[in-house]
Amino acid sequence: MFYRFRNQDERRAFGGGDFYELQFCRRPAGTPVKRIVDKVEFWRDDSLYIPGDDTALFDREYGEIFTGGTYNNLQTGPWDEYGINYYDPGLTEKIIAEVLERKPMESTKLLLWLYEARKYNGFYLLGV
Repeated sequence: MFYRFRNQDERRAFGGGDFYELQFCRRPAGTPVKRIVDKVEFWRDDSLYIPGDDTALFDREYGEIFTGGTYNNLQTGPWDEYGINYYDPGLTEKIIAEVLERKPMESTKLLLWLYEARKYNGFYLLGV
């Protein structure tokens, strides 16, 4: 369900553009949230990708875990599968704890990526 690609050519060869993308937030700590969710570059090589064929599985296994993120309109709530969801460092830790507790499918690969996200100002879950 979770994939990393060496480059975008490898991602395209795997299956085009129908993915959710987990992406590190590279904005510095202290950046206003409005700026963090205003403009995001998609398709980073160090992102973790969920193919479109696995989106229902992701929602079933992880939908309740990825809550509280901030949307582009600065509201928060359940993850928006069609938009920007930003999770600050505090929410990153909460998500790690929930994944460790619940142990959903393929959680090891996700946890390794989330541990890496600790070096950044949280992360994004970008919808299709």
